[in-house]
Amino acid sequence: MKRKIIFLSTLYLMYGASNVVGDFFTNISDKISENKPRLSYGIAVTDINKDGADEFIVTGFGYPNLALKYESGQLINVVNESIFQDSSRSSIGVAACDIDGDGYEEIYVLNTDTYSGEKKYTDRLLDIDNKLFDLFELARNQFYLNLTAGRSVICVDRKGNGDFGFYVANYGGPTRFYEMRDNIVVDVAEDLNVNRVTGGRAVVSGQIVSNQVDIFAANERGPNFLYKNDEGSFVDIALEFNLQDVFQNGRGTSLADVLYRGRLDIVTSNWEGFHRIFTFNNNSFADIATLEFREPSKIRTTIVADFDNDGYDEIFLNNIGEPNKLFKILEGGNLQPIQITEGLESTGLGTGAAVADIDNDGVLELLIAHGESAPEPLSMYKADIAGKSRFVRIRPLNFNNAPARGATVVLNTNLRQHAKTIDSGSGYLCQMEPVAHFGLRKGEIVENIIVRWTNGENDTFRLGLMNKTYVFKQNP
Repeated sequence: MKRKIIFLSTLYLMYGASNVVGDFFTNISDKISENKPRLSYGIAVTDINKDGADEFIVTGFGYPNLALKYESGQLINVVNESIFQDSSRSSIGVAACDIDGDGYEEIYVLNTDTYSGEKKYTDRLLDIDNKLFDLFELARNQFYLNLTAGRSVICVDRKGNGDFGFYVANYGGPTRFYEMRDNIVVDVAEDLNVNRVTGGRAVVSGQIVSNQVDIFAANERGPNFLYKNDEGSFVDIALEFNLQDVFQNGRGTSLADVLYRGRLDIVTSNWEGFHRIFTFNNNSFADIATLEFREPSKIRTTIVADFDNDGYDEIFLNNIGEPNKLFKILEGGNLQPIQITEGLESTGLGTGAAVADIDNDGVLELLIAHGESAPEPLSMYKADIAGKSRFVRIRPLNFNNAPARGATVVLNTNLRQHAKTIDSGSGYLCQMEPVAHFGLRKGEIVENIIVRWTNGENDTFRLGLMNKTYVFKQNP
C-alpha cells in the first residue's frame, strides 16, 4: 500500500505540477471597455490606424465590427466609421496584409449572410487614404466581387516579392484569390487552379513543404487541400502527403513546430471528429495526436502559442457549447493536458479567437469571440506571469516595410531549434499578430534567429538583450 501511495504521488508530481500552483489563465475580460453581449466571429490583429501599434479587429454578425486598441489599461474601440462597423452585414472571417505594396495592411472582411452558395452582400476590402474606404466599392473593382458564402480568408505572398493576395475559402462556390494588378483588384484563382468548389472552412499559409508560401485548406464534406508553391503557381499534393482526411469536417487549423526541430507542422481540428497533429516525415505527414487530444468536440478555433513563456508551446482548443481544452507540447511532440478553470467556458459559445501581446508586457493576451446561437460578450485571458519569465519577440518586415506574413522565424538555442510562422491567417476565421513570440526555458541561451523570407532566402540575426521585440527588415 505504501508503495502504491508513493507511485501515485510521483505521477502527480510529474503530470499535475502545472495545476498545483494555481490556474493557468487569469480572466482579464474586465479590461474590455463596453463589453456588451453580441454575435461575434473572426478576430484579426493588425495596425488599422497606422499608429505603429496593433489592434484586435473583431467581426460582428449583425453587430458593429470593432477595432480594439489598448489604452490606459483598457481595450477601447477606436474606429467608428460606418463603412468599418458595417452592422447591417454579417461579418465572420477577417485577415489583413499589404495587397497594394504601400507598407500598410489592408483588411479583408468576409461577409456571409447565407450558409452556402450565393449571398446578398459582398465582402469588404478596407484601405486607408486619409480615411477608410472599401476597394470593392470602386467601379474598377466591381467585376470580381465575391457573392458566394465564405468562411476563412488568409494572406498569401505567392511570389515572395511582398505582393500579397487574399485566398477566400468559400462554401458551395469557387474559391477566390484576389490580387492587385495595375491598380485593379482581380480574382486570379482560375489562373492558379485553386478555384475549386468545396465546403471551405479553415485555411493557413506558410512554408509547409516548400521554401515559399504554401497553402493548407481544411474543408468540410470533401478532401483537404495542400497546395505546394511552385514558383508562384500551386499544385495540390494532399493525396500524396496523406492530408486529405476525407471523412472529417475541418475547423480550427494552425502551423506549429510541434517537434521543436526548426520546421512547421500542421495542427488541425475537425467538427465533432478527430483532431490531428500532422508532422512531416519521409515525404509524408503522419498524425501523432494522442487519444485525449484527438477526442471529437464541437471545435471552432485552434491556437498554438507559448502563453506562459516557459519555452514550450500550448495548444488551445476553443469549443462551442462545451468546455475548452489546453495542452502543453513537450519534447518529441508529447502532449500534457492542462486543467483550466479560467478560460474553460464550459457552456460558452466560442466562435473565434486570436492572440497578441496587446499591452506590450511580453505576455500574450487571448481574446475569444462568442455568438452564433446567442449574443455573448467577448472574453480575454492571459497567464499570470508578468515579470517572472523571459521571452523574445521577432517582427519581420518585408521589402515594402509591411509585416512579412508567411515568413518563418527559427529560434536557435543551446536547447532547441524552434520555428514559428508570421501568421497569414489561422485558427478558424481568424489571424494572429504578425510576430514570432518565443518564451525561453530555464538555462536557455539564444544563439541566433533565422528569418526565412517568403522568397525562400534566409537571413541570420544575433540578438542582444532578451525580454524585448526585435524588428528585422528584408533587404531589397
